[in-house]
Amino acid sequence: METKQIQETIQMISEERLDIRTITMGISLLDCIDSDGAKARQKIYDKLTTSAKDLVKVADQIQAEYGIPIINKRISVTPISIVAAASGDSDYVAYAQTMEKATETLGVDLIGGFTALVQKGYQSGDRKLIASIPEALNVTSRVCSSVNVGSTKAGINMNAVAQMGRVVKDIAAIDL
Repeated sequence: METKQIQETIQMISEERLDIRTITMGISLLDCIDSDGAKARQKIYDKLTTSAKDLVKVADQIQAEYGIPIINKRISVTPISIVAAASGDSDYVAYAQTMEKATETLGVDLIGGFTALVQKGYQSGDRKLIASIPEALNVTSRVCSSVNVGSTKAGINMNAVAQMGRVVKDIAAIDL
């Protein structure tokens, strides 16, 4: 790099607060599916803590090497509604707690994937996950949840929109 480029980079970091907002590691949990919910959650914990064991260390190395702060280290996983649907569990809060425990062990800031993809219709696993969102978000601090209720190709699942309206209302009523 030329001296001018180095000076511009330093200026961006110090004066314009240049940073890397988030780095994300994607992990498939499809091999964690089990008809026994406790076994599935243990598989999830083990897979997360094994697969992402070096995520924070590598992020810190990148940050040190390039001198640009990395604000959040994040993991993104297969939608939990898919993984948990094989179990006989009636709600999925324990899955969110497992995800939270893994992020605490790893030192990761966020984990996404407490998710249901219902734009093309939904099954009982999706309904259970959606119903679990208020409590799951209340008992965790690093777990991110999402529900995809529509797409240009599939349209909008209005039943899911109605259920999500109630869920959002329930979340708002929780005294955080």
